[in-house]
Amino acid sequence: MNVVEVRVHGLILEQKTQQNIVILREIEGERILPIWIGPSEAQAIRRFLAEESFPRPLTHDLIQLVIEGFKGRVTRVVIADLRESTFFASVMIEREGDALSIDARPSDSIAIALRARAPIFVNETLLQPSPEAAAEEETPEAAPRELNEEEKAEQLRRFLEKLNPEDFGKFQL
Repeated sequence: MNVVEVRVHGLILEQKTQQNIVILREIEGERILPIWIGPSEAQAIRRFLAEESFPRPLTHDLIQLVIEGFKGRVTRVVIADLRESTFFASVMIEREGDALSIDARPSDSIAIALRARAPIFVNETLLQPSPEAAAEEETPEAAPRELNEEEKAEQLRRFLEKLNPEDFGKFQL
């Protein structure tokens, strides 16, 4: 399996369905991976990205504190597979020379990786062209120009509207 390092590129609340989508984007490229996630995981990711602190640890903070308390460290997260509309991820932990792989939902894995400042990797086969790349493919004769943030957001919105959530691991309650 070839994996590609990604970063959290954005977090979107899809207006029609009120579903949260985390957008992962490859670090050295334009491909993305949208993952529909639950509201509590979206809030955990959003709070971390906004650098909000709380007087008491929240769930993902607590997990990171427990790992550190046992003298372990999160070395990376890998989103490895998509089966029957469900993504599969692993949190990789090292402790005293031993490596441990823990099965977890991608949304929880991402929230933990952010707190641990650990890299996030995605199976290359799960990535897809970014909205900008898809738009360029549709109109190759148009001269490329730099898009402003509003145009990029609109392109991403249109791109996501065309996607079928069941094809990308829609979070089921």
